[in-house]
Amino acid sequence: MEKRATFSSTGVGLLFAAPVLLLIFVFFYWPSAQALYWALTLEQPWGGGNAWVGIANFEALFRDAAYWNSIARSLVFALASTGIAMAVSLMLALFVDRELRGSRFYRSVLIWPYAMVAPAVGLAFRFITGPEAGLLAVLNRIEPGFWNPTLNGNHAMIAIIAAFAWKYVGYNLIFFVAALQSIPRSLIEAAAMDGAGPGRRMRDLQLPLLTPTLFFLLVINITESFQDSFGIVDIMTAGGPARSTELMVYKIYFDGFRGLDYSGAAAQSIVLMALVMVLTVVQFRFVERRVHYR
Repeated sequence: MEKRATFSSTGVGLLFAAPVLLLIFVFFYWPSAQALYWALTLEQPWGGGNAWVGIANFEALFRDAAYWNSIARSLVFALASTGIAMAVSLMLALFVDRELRGSRFYRSVLIWPYAMVAPAVGLAFRFITGPEAGLLAVLNRIEPGFWNPTLNGNHAMIAIIAAFAWKYVGYNLIFFVAALQSIPRSLIEAAAMDGAGPGRRMRDLQLPLLTPTLFFLLVINITESFQDSFGIVDIMTAGGPARSTELMVYKIYFDGFRGLDYSGAAAQSIVLMALVMVLTVVQFRFVERRVHYR
């Protein structure tokens, strides 16, 4: 019979849970409540109190074409960066999972990019993708004007997507390698003895068993693409050129801290939080149906 730890009084359990509950309240519930209060009031740029305006900030927000454009760009960024990061990390995980010489070394090296903070990644890719002196500048020597993220919005979007995906390849790799190593080797060996090649084993055996990990990483990557992209965008493009890379999280910063529209920025943060919650619910509602836990 399994033994379980019990407490004679609920006070002891609450005492152990108090630090975590305090952290959740201080860093999530309290800021969320403050943002909602600011979104429903008009905050003066230089102080002077709040004036209640109800949903006027949200109405002004949804009438702004620039805000809808930032939502569209954020969705494109999230889907593209998530797809690239997960596809590349899965491919690399399948390679390093094989017992080859140096495979453990490559596992460690491929994880390092996730240890870098987003601004550092943005700074590195700013030099890599620079049109004059970066690694891609050779393309402009062959054909002038072929690559210029400082003037071309599509090029700038490609650059920040590549930077974000590169950072999260290492994060996804950790989980993919762990999931692959949890698959019994006897199943892989039996499939190989039956004549299934590496591609067939991956498609019919490994991928179905990886669906819980794929689903988890899908939720995490999409959520992080809406929240952790600020540092990369700020360093690489600052939302430009011509607002072509102004994602939702960067627009919150720009309107709030540079435009001093605190109430409008608070309303944007509430919309961003609601959008992430809706996307997460949609993924659990429709995508999880294809997940095999056994």
